[in-house]
Amino acid sequence: MQIEICDADQGFVLKNREGVVRVSFAMLEYVEVINKTVSFHLADGEIREVTAALTDFEEKLLERPEFFKIHRSYLVNLNYVDAIDTNCVVTKNKHNIPVSRLRRSQLQDAYMRFLHQTRTDISASDTQMMTADEKPKHFDGDGLWRILLVDDEPAQRTFWADVLRAHGCIVRLAGNGEDALKLAADEPCECILLDVMLGGEEGFLVCEKIRKLTSAPIIFLSCVTEADKQVEGFAAGGIDYITKDTSAELFWTKVETRIRLAMSERTAFSYGTLYLDLIERRVTVDGKELLLTPVEFDILWRISEHSEHIFTPEEIFHIIWGDQPWDGGQMVQMHMSRLRRKLEKAYEEHCFIETVWGQGYRFVPMND
Repeated sequence: MQIEICDADQGFVLKNREGVVRVSFAMLEYVEVINKTVSFHLADGEIREVTAALTDFEEKLLERPEFFKIHRSYLVNLNYVDAIDTNCVVTKNKHNIPVSRLRRSQLQDAYMRFLHQTRTDISASDTQMMTADEKPKHFDGDGLWRILLVDDEPAQRTFWADVLRAHGCIVRLAGNGEDALKLAADEPCECILLDVMLGGEEGFLVCEKIRKLTSAPIIFLSCVTEADKQVEGFAAGGIDYITKDTSAELFWTKVETRIRLAMSERTAFSYGTLYLDLIERRVTVDGKELLLTPVEFDILWRISEHSEHIFTPEEIFHIIWGDQPWDGGQMVQMHMSRLRRKLEKAYEEHCFIETVWGQGYRFVPMND
């Protein structure tokens, strides 16, 4: 087999005993090598196959910034990456491609650099053409959203900062509580992302100190998932809790939601005896605080906003967990069951969440 570059910016031509196969870089979603067969998976669903070895073509592909080797048998075009999970890449065409454990961290870094550069190029071009009225809603005279990111692990700081910058944010970095307090006092920001396990001082204590300096929403970042730790974080002044295995897309969605919520005029909902404080993420029933997990709070908040709508389990799943694969309803059923039990125990006189047989769930507000 022979490989010929037909145009450095367009693609290459493969010649084998059956004829000539042309592969466009722009259309190449990913490459798979099994035994001595190389499959070029194109974005339109076509697959071009040749008999070859990985070394015959990978050097040409890896010269380009959009291609990355994620496994000894796979290369992927970063333009088509939709999510990076624990052991696979999910493409925009919903293909799951294996990722080597040793290359996952490198892939995350490469993807965020690529995404940041792509968005920077687009933003630079678009901003020159914008009038003041056409700029994004979160744009002001001082720049885009300003976020303080506090984490004592350099690799984590770099990764999450790249995600935020790729979405146009201005990010200030701190590696410890002392620097975080100094930055929080010196400059206003729209959001603070705070690692729970900071070297030398627990993030919850730092949160309490920062809360005295600013009203900006504080979101915890952590590998810790225990419910009691999350409750402790909310008590310290945090409004959300993001685990570090969260996908970049879901991470950004949560951050953006909290910022927009903090900027919005409506920060609370009242349904008779049930009161939801969206800033503090607290719920009270008949004046007494109801302790909910972050997922339970989000479910109650989302369905209470649209009391006339019957939410299917799948709708609720994708509202809370984004683009994660649908699990058939087990997660929603488990969290909804716990939430309903807590509401019923707190206020037996009214059923706030109704099960609509064969359809899903509906929020039932109290009559005034």
